[in-house]
Amino acid sequence: MSNTPHKLADEFPQFTALMHHLKETDGHFARLFENYQTVNSEIHRAETNIEPTDDAHMEVMRKERMQLKDEIYGMLVRHEPEAEMPDVK
Repeated sequence: MSNTPHKLADEFPQFTALMHHLKETDGHFARLFENYQTVNSEIHRAETNIEPTDDAHMEVMRKERMQLKDEIYGMLVRHEPEAEMPDVK
């Protein structure tokens, strides 16, 4: 069992600025990001035996984290040029 926290900034360091931008400008991305953080935290607490869980539930949580991560990555790749645009207000 791995107990490494899989924070998105560590997973996608090249997209940290874009993640920050999308969290502020895209409600769907913000919800995905928050859901990922929640599931990731639950997995980390289970792996470190702070809140133990059974193997079946752990597998479900890991699959959910993987699906969220895949969707987040897809959005990051599609929006990458957007982060380079100056903020016009």
